[in-house]
Amino acid sequence: MSVSSPDVTPSQSPSLQPLIVAITGATGACYGIEALRLLHQAGVETHLVVSPAGRLTIAAETDLALADVYALADVVYQPKNVGAAISSGSFQSGGMLIAPCSMRTLGEIASGVTSSLVSRAADVTLKERRRLVLLTRETPLNLIHLRNMVTLTEAGGVIMPPIPAFYHRPTSIDEIVTQTVARALTLLGVNVELRAWDGLS
Repeated sequence: MSVSSPDVTPSQSPSLQPLIVAITGATGACYGIEALRLLHQAGVETHLVVSPAGRLTIAAETDLALADVYALADVVYQPKNVGAAISSGSFQSGGMLIAPCSMRTLGEIASGVTSSLVSRAADVTLKERRRLVLLTRETPLNLIHLRNMVTLTEAGGVIMPPIPAFYHRPTSIDEIVTQTVARALTLLGVNVELRAWDGLS
């Protein structure tokens, strides 16, 4: 997947704190992979966790080996390693992006029952009042999903379903993915040049 879209050019942001990126088992592994690529290009240190289901999704939806995805991150953690650095509030991060975020992951975080490193790191992000952005992937949504989203929003999380925009006239799936991910990264304070809505003339 190319990150050379004319609509999105990441800026160098060496002063930013590290960001945590998680890829879980919902469809849309491309979102997390593109986030890693854009953050690397922007000079932002990334700490990556891929859930077991996320590994399956990467294999099913992309031509990349897991090692290829790991190579895009600065630090990689195993999903069961709840003693990892990012499981503690003393680890200074600029926030966390879960892309994509499965409904199982959403439910774990909303309930406070953190049985994996992904949900534990997200819980820490919330308790430390840092930005947590979740690219939730499911459709249609049932009432449980919606209530979990409300709970996380009330706790300070940002629910951002990866709904594509078309005002930038995308000509490929890559451009749609890049635009969505760049928008998510702006919510985490990463300075990216994003094709913005200019209004209708």
